[in-house]
Amino acid sequence: MEPTPQQIADLVRERMHANDRATQALGMRIVSVTPGAATLEMTVREDMLNGHETCHGGLIASLADSAFAFGCNSYNELTVASGFSIDLMAPARLGDVLTARCAEVSKAGRTGVYDVEVSNQRGERIAVFRGRSYTIKGKPAVAP
Repeated sequence: MEPTPQQIADLVRERMHANDRATQALGMRIVSVTPGAATLEMTVREDMLNGHETCHGGLIASLADSAFAFGCNSYNELTVASGFSIDLMAPARLGDVLTARCAEVSKAGRTGVYDVEVSNQRGERIAVFRGRSYTIKGKPAVAP
């Protein structure tokens, strides 16, 4: 019996996360992974603050990029980023719980486009991210 798309996404979530040391080191938590989508959370810690006492923009980008990675690999086809852009809308502060919600916009052939919105615990938009992906055909993201 073939696994369902959600079972495949669950397998990718588990196995990718086990090897994703960057996501783990930043304390990111995976809320959900579904086919073409993912939601991750991260609490802003003291060591994530920049000289203005706000969360470093690169760490917000890392959260969005991790959500993008889980979303675009959820079909268990090895998929890498070919580029991304991010717009920072508001500062994140110490103790904020940031949520990155990734959604597939387009997936055609080997390329995909994914949007990620990062918001805080009050629902305020912190950043918007657009990732472009490239799928390596014939290679699984994780071993079945």
